[in-house]
Amino acid sequence: MHNLIRKLDLTSLRLFVAVCQEQNIGRAAERECIAPSAVSRRITEIEAAIGLPVIHRESRGISVTPVGEMIYRHALAVIEQIEYLSADVSRYATGAKGTIRIVGNMSSIVQFLPEDIAAFQRAFPDVEIEIEELTTSQVMSSVQELNVDLGICNLVPGVEKFEHIPYRTDRLVLMVPNGHPLARKTVVGLADFAGESLVGLGSEAALTQLLEREAEALGATLRVKVRVGSLDALCRMVHVGLGLAVVPQQIGELYIKTLNVRLLPINESWAMRELVVIFRQRERLAAAAAALLDYLTQR
Repeated sequence: MHNLIRKLDLTSLRLFVAVCQEQNIGRAAERECIAPSAVSRRITEIEAAIGLPVIHRESRGISVTPVGEMIYRHALAVIEQIEYLSADVSRYATGAKGTIRIVGNMSSIVQFLPEDIAAFQRAFPDVEIEIEELTTSQVMSSVQELNVDLGICNLVPGVEKFEHIPYRTDRLVLMVPNGHPLARKTVVGLADFAGESLVGLGSEAALTQLLEREAEALGATLRVKVRVGSLDALCRMVHVGLGLAVVPQQIGELYIKTLNVRLLPINESWAMRELVVIFRQRERLAAAAAALLDYLTQR
């Protein structure tokens, strides 16, 4: 049984799938443009390889045995993966071309997309990529209205309306000025800083809405004294002492050596956010967009 991979081949599995779907060896042979005797021989070879019957031959067709049903499911999965492989190889062989339109939220564009897009374009130099930064809600609206090929945003309520695939994980930390009393802590929770003066993003930002939801659940009201439009500005406001800020860890690490700040881990589950790629229908994606989707979500 351990040599099964050497005894089964794709042609046999494909013919077995056809027999299961047609419930008849003759019809399966006609569909696959092959002699019925050849199909029957392939089924016999599968049965010899596994040592168990996969079908029962009957006067008006066949019935699939329980072990045959199991092999059928696995055969479908194998064939599907080979088809994906064929599509991917075709994209590399022919070279995907065209223009891909992407919208992403601030966290994805600042932290992850630059390196991923640069690597993708080294593999697909003929593809042009247009990227626009939007809030998470605007990303979903753009994909809904079919204005773009792919959107990247946080996994928030509303994402379930689209096809979506995990992209990256985004960890949030608290940025505080050096010398602030909280700077002596090793980890913090929302209760530790909910009453502090904060610097935040605009009201439509997913990060702002997340903090407001968590504060409401805690029975607290956030004291946001300054609102800015970028993560860069957010960090600089903390540097000059205007308040504390919750920022993505990778963003904070970019500034830790140049600004007078410290990063504190937040030891609560909401501080781990998932970024996803969203789109309307995979089968309607152009080859270039499908290639980028695969690249971003299989890394």
